[in-house]
Parts: sequence; C-alpha cells; structure tokens
Amino acid sequence: VQLQASGGGLVQAGGSLRLSCAASSNIFMFSLAGWYRQAPGKQRDLVASITRSGTLTYADSVQGRFTISRDSVKNTVYLQMNNLEPADTAVYYCGATWQRFDFWGQGTLVTVSS
Repeated sequence: VQLQASGGGLVQAGGSLRLSCAASSNIFMFSLAGWYRQAPGKQRDLVASITRSGTLTYADSVQGRFTISRDSVKNTVYLQMNNLEPADTAVYYCGATWQRFDFWGQGTLVTVSS
C-alpha cells in the first residue's frame, strides 16, 4: 500500500489549500484514514480523520476551518483547509490503518505567512 500526499505550499494567513492523499488501493480497506501534522520541534498530531463508516474527527484547533473528505472512485482522501493561520504551518502527513498496520505517505509542507 502506498499513500501519495500532495497539495502543500505557501499561503498567506486567511488563505486556503487542499491537500490530497492518493492511495494505491481501495480506501475502504482502511479502518481509519487521516491527516496529521508535525511542526518543527513538536510531535506529530492528528488533524482530522475519517473512519470506514464515515465518522469524522477533528483537532480542536482546526474545527470549523478544515474539512476531511474522500473520493472512493479516485481512492483519495482530501483535507480542505480554509482560513489558514501561521500556527497551521507544519509538514502534513496522510496516514491510514489496515488491521494492525499503519501506513504513511510522505509529508507535504504547508507554510502560512502572516
């Protein structure tokens, strides 16, 4: 299983970006798929996740600004990020869980300037 993340970049505060995570397999094989981020010197934290049944979870800091979704035809999980803040600057990773295995995509850097 491979996860390919894309969509990061440089944006001004208040702007928007959409991250994409394309899976090499059917995304419904994963019990959980999500986006995580890691800022310099900090641990990797969950940003948003979606379960196989469609249950959504968001970090408090992004609630109301970020939206996670998926496209079962394209086998892709998206993270729409609106009203970005400098505190959102981090490397964003997509991750997915199948049985007891965790899979990770490469990171994509999001930089929000003030």
